[in-house]
Amino acid sequence: MKEIDAIIEQASDGNYSIYHDVDALPYLITGTGKTVELAKADFIQGYEDMKQYSLEQGEDFVEVNWRWTYDTATFLRDYAFAFSLAGLSRITGVNQGILSHYVNGTSRPSAKTIAKIQNGISVFARTLSDVKFV
Repeated sequence: MKEIDAIIEQASDGNYSIYHDVDALPYLITGTGKTVELAKADFIQGYEDMKQYSLEQGEDFVEVNWRWTYDTATFLRDYAFAFSLAGLSRITGVNQGILSHYVNGTSRPSAKTIAKIQNGISVFARTLSDVKFV
């Protein structure tokens, strides 16, 4: 089964949208909602509707596993409750002022910076998952 990125973005009105690369599949699925969870539910419902429609039409349907993939700015805004920009800067090695530009949408990170942010957060998450309390 194919794995396809479902990209989560937050619009300027605060709503979320989820979409996938149009060239990845012979059909297009999108989802929207006031929260990420609502947008995911709408996206999955669209996927199930497309699957049902294809079956009814006797057409082949490509089933996929979705990888929920955040737009960098959306992730930084959504997880601001858990990470301060100063903390994220220490975790990722990306300057706090630059991170602020990403959060506010005044600048977009390069592929190299996205990889640096992803790596820093992944290392931090693995470190946290290894924590044990007595």
